[in-house]
Amino acid sequence: MSLRAWRKSLLSSHTLMPIMVILIAMISIQCGAALAKTLFPSAGATGITALRLGIGTLILSLIFKPWRLRFSRQQRKALILYGVALGAMNYLFYLSIRTVPLGVAVALEFTGPLTLALLGSRRATDFIWVLLAVLGLWWLLPLGHSLSYVDPLGAALAIAAGACWAVYILAGQRAGADHGPATVAMGSIIGSLIFVPLGLTFAADTLWQLSILPVALAVAVLSSALPYSLEMMALTRLPARTFGTLMSLEPAMAAMSGMLFLNESLTLGQWLGLLAIIIASAGSTITSRPRHVAVTESGKCAD
Repeated sequence: MSLRAWRKSLLSSHTLMPIMVILIAMISIQCGAALAKTLFPSAGATGITALRLGIGTLILSLIFKPWRLRFSRQQRKALILYGVALGAMNYLFYLSIRTVPLGVAVALEFTGPLTLALLGSRRATDFIWVLLAVLGLWWLLPLGHSLSYVDPLGAALAIAAGACWAVYILAGQRAGADHGPATVAMGSIIGSLIFVPLGLTFAADTLWQLSILPVALAVAVLSSALPYSLEMMALTRLPARTFGTLMSLEPAMAAMSGMLFLNESLTLGQWLGLLAIIIASAGSTITSRPRHVAVTESGKCAD
């Protein structure tokens, strides 16, 4: 698909509504993350992660009824890896945003799937996106300079979450070959079996206050159930390439969410780093070969 054809596809009447739905889904995810972060001082990041995973898994299970699914032996191996990666991705990301601005954390996490996409690059133009991604990291951290603006441990946790996201993509392709989106519910169950007990073990004693549980439910809905449902409405009508390009906006939306709801601010260098990673991700998607995998944080693979 040429750039001109992609623009024509983007602006067609058949794709405008799915695009709006996807944008709303991304806003929902980042608002959920911002809301979760407001609970960290009272309940702890690990406790909120456990509640989000647990409640989100219950909602997804009610929607997709994963106990009806049947997996081959080969798929079961991929499914276990997929579920562990899903849980670890959420766990590490929530730990990272304790000390790192939301937009920076999402940009650093986004380097996981971006790296995965660029590993298969063979054309000269693809190296432009590699250089932009590296430049973005340099400005975000910044590498080789003072890290006074970004907590090193928080940044490392966000990058580790991105690595889990890449594993999640690869394992999810195999695990979900026959069952599609319903595989997410089963993967969430596997991830919850590991990370819900782990999160509760290190949670603050105030986690079970009645005032926290309704907010935790809202986090689960905003971060999992609502965006997942919205994206399912759009995926059958939206080309994967368009979907992947739109996902490139996620770090910017996270930064805006952090500014609006958490009073977070970024330096000029961090904004430049954010922009570089967004352009690198969008560029690698638009110029990619016809077969492309787009995956969201709420748990989908789209070929």
